[in-house]
Amino acid sequence: MVVVLAAAHAGHLTSRQTTSWILAISLGSGLTCIVLSLWTRMPVITAWSTPGAALLVTSLPFYNYGDAIGAFVLAAIATTAVGFSGMFGKLIARVPTGIVSAMLAGILFSFGTEMFQSLGVAPLVVSAVLVGYLVVKRFSARYAVVCALGLGVLAAALSGRLRLSGLRLELAMPQWTTPTFSLAAMIGIGLPLFIVTMASQNAPGLAVLRAAGYRPNDRLLIGSTGLTSIGLAPLGCHAINLAAITAAICTNAEAHPDPRRRYVAGVVCGLFYLLVGLFGAGLLVLFTGLPKELIAAVAGVALLGALMSGLSGSMEQPDHREAAMVTLLVTASGLSLFNVGSTFWGLVLGLITHLVLAVGRRKPMS
Repeated sequence: MVVVLAAAHAGHLTSRQTTSWILAISLGSGLTCIVLSLWTRMPVITAWSTPGAALLVTSLPFYNYGDAIGAFVLAAIATTAVGFSGMFGKLIARVPTGIVSAMLAGILFSFGTEMFQSLGVAPLVVSAVLVGYLVVKRFSARYAVVCALGLGVLAAALSGRLRLSGLRLELAMPQWTTPTFSLAAMIGIGLPLFIVTMASQNAPGLAVLRAAGYRPNDRLLIGSTGLTSIGLAPLGCHAINLAAITAAICTNAEAHPDPRRRYVAGVVCGLFYLLVGLFGAGLLVLFTGLPKELIAAVAGVALLGALMSGLSGSMEQPDHREAAMVTLLVTASGLSLFNVGSTFWGLVLGLITHLVLAVGRRKPMS
């Protein structure tokens, strides 16, 4: 949620547009969690695309909001088509995993650097977040980010940096934005959003379910989340997809000793999503009342795992390392050419590097 708010701030969205965005992604996640878990009798956990929201932090400022909504729609249509067709595995296999991981790492890189930049502005608040995260992570990785947030809020309150006077419970109201379509937004937002969501969210989401002993129908799960994203895109929903980290919590024995009963965890998770969505306006006031340094620090520690995964994945295959490094550097640079953001150019230049250096090259004989 912190990353979504950061993207909304970067895109200069109004409070109504931001509230509608929160409502849309929460309703989409909640409904798909509940319906798919009940339908399949598996703990199907969905969520909005966090890497996709991180992508929008850097790309949304360059586009008209209607064009961005149009890009959301097109990305969701692509997800639906690929999901229901069963082409997912074949399509992702064409892009080297190292390049996809590097693109993800490049998107998330600024969150790590901004966390430490904020340390110089609000040392007490950011230090509290870092200390809380590290100490709790030593004993329980599951609660590290939540405890870090709690300590950060406490430090912000003690230093007089909280502004929560306008906090109240208020039902969120949707705001329709008619999609418009531009080639620049399709290339700069739609294509990277589709790739990041499929590769960094749906792929590990399926892997978590399979690792827990379930046999998920990838056509049903991915196609359904894509359809949901299409319907909610005009309200601000950028992408609904399978979750990985949350799913890992709900698919293990702590959710229920009997694997056949763990689907209830998916239903309960969906109900919490709906609650968050309905009171999105109050949630918006809560988060906007927090100092931006606190949000930057919490976002930084929350995304450390994803950043580490992206970095390690980008360097796993020796033949792809140079292409992955080019992808990472270009994506993290913030480069913008022809009103197209750095994520797309990172992918393009990384693939060009891969084609020049790796494709068709014979490996030396040992």
